[in-house]
Amino acid sequence: MNEEMNSNKQTSVNAAETELSNAINRRKFIGGVTTAALGVTLIPRHVLGGAGFVAPSDKINLAYIGCGTQGLREMQGMLDLPEIQIVAVCDPQKKAINYYDWDPESLRDQIRKAIGNPNWTTGGNNTIPGGRDNAQEYVDGFYAKQRADQKYKACRAYADFRELFEKEKGLDAVKVMTPDHLHGLIAMAAMKRNIAVTMHKPISNRLLEGRKVIDFARNSNVITHLIPWDTNGNMDQIMLWINGGVIGTLKEVHNWSFRPVWPQYAKVPAEKPTVPDGFDWDLWVGPEADRPYHPYYTNMVFRGWYDFGGGSMADMGHYSLWTVFNALELENPTIIEPNRSHVCDLQTDATAYQIENDFAFPFASTVRFKYPAKGNRPAVDLVWYDGGMKPPTPQEFYDKNIDFPDEGMMFVGDKGIIMSSAFTVEKPYLLSGEVKKAEEVSVAAGATKQPGVQRFVEGIKTGKQIEGNFRQAWPITEAVNLYAAALRTNKTLRYDASQLKITNNDAANNYLQRAYRSGWNIDSI
Repeated sequence: MNEEMNSNKQTSVNAAETELSNAINRRKFIGGVTTAALGVTLIPRHVLGGAGFVAPSDKINLAYIGCGTQGLREMQGMLDLPEIQIVAVCDPQKKAINYYDWDPESLRDQIRKAIGNPNWTTGGNNTIPGGRDNAQEYVDGFYAKQRADQKYKACRAYADFRELFEKEKGLDAVKVMTPDHLHGLIAMAAMKRNIAVTMHKPISNRLLEGRKVIDFARNSNVITHLIPWDTNGNMDQIMLWINGGVIGTLKEVHNWSFRPVWPQYAKVPAEKPTVPDGFDWDLWVGPEADRPYHPYYTNMVFRGWYDFGGGSMADMGHYSLWTVFNALELENPTIIEPNRSHVCDLQTDATAYQIENDFAFPFASTVRFKYPAKGNRPAVDLVWYDGGMKPPTPQEFYDKNIDFPDEGMMFVGDKGIIMSSAFTVEKPYLLSGEVKKAEEVSVAAGATKQPGVQRFVEGIKTGKQIEGNFRQAWPITEAVNLYAAALRTNKTLRYDASQLKITNNDAANNYLQRAYRSGWNIDSI
């Protein structure tokens, strides 16, 4: 009898230990569950494995979604972090076919150096890397070289992010580097599974979808990170000048970029080329309406299309304006006024006509946002310029015989002007007889800075939200999507922020939302 009781007791103890073991969630362990709380003593693994070693059980398992040129270019930042293990890559395109980049060799050479193979080639039909095969080779080659003394499983590859989320049960985080039209869906799918998200801009290229993503982030504890925050400048000095009345009452903020530096087509492609081998075109289109494949839609050139991109403001305004929106509390504009370029063509009867275009962004534009007064801040106009458009040149530039910069930031008051020495708000100065040369952003801008990646890692470990998280991104998300809607209609729009609705143009409201294809709805993703 005693033996039976002891046996039952031991069984209960074993069951309790198993239950306790299962209850110790892996992510909580990464996030800092102490050994004292567990009642055990552990020798730190880095002591056994050497400096910089992170035990496999302590690593953050990350899936890398989006393996085009910019995705591969930024992959190095993740590979270099010992706390991160890229366990899976995902892209609808398998092979390096029809990729575009700023130059033909730099990315290829970056990968060759990282994996220690000076003869590595991309395969496919192109010298420019891209696709999940190249991504998988990059990850496995890097780990084989840099972590040869550590055991790790080969990186897995998926075409469909939905399949990835279904099969990869141990994920802690994802990095999203896809075209804009998939950002919101993938971010939402990850957050619903309590998986941390770091993602490039924008959160979404549709206003209502972006709001859903941000609302979900605000109502959850998932760690999120929108990458362009890491490149935003500091508004402290500018706010001291504005609040101190140095330029009088702030009236306007101007931000201008020479973007686009990619094609923005005036016509929908008429040709129907063969879909590249290994490219799942249906997956790439995702939630958008089906159409014949064409390379002009994909990879680096997707930004020019309303369906797939967000235009120049979504591409670059996140770097320059996000911190401005936050500091000035610019939210809920009442009027959005577009001015855009257009293209003319000839009919078969030899008559000229203007192309009516609601499918691709214009070559050049300006969009004015009118923000109402808030608290002690008076009403402010914010004006975005792209495609070579600029605000009126201040007299000081004429006096000094210095060209007005191709990119820049300017805060105009009724008694003075604050200029920035860069496209963002870095190195600001008061324009009062003084003119400084501006520093332009590289055409290949977009690579994340290491501190931002490290902050994302620390956020996952501690469970604390970091600067630049999704919760802070509504004002810039609102603006870039209203910019697109205004350009698409080519009409001045009146916006009711309380209803997320355009009140003077019903057609424009269609551009604030997405008509999801079956299987792609964000509410059920």
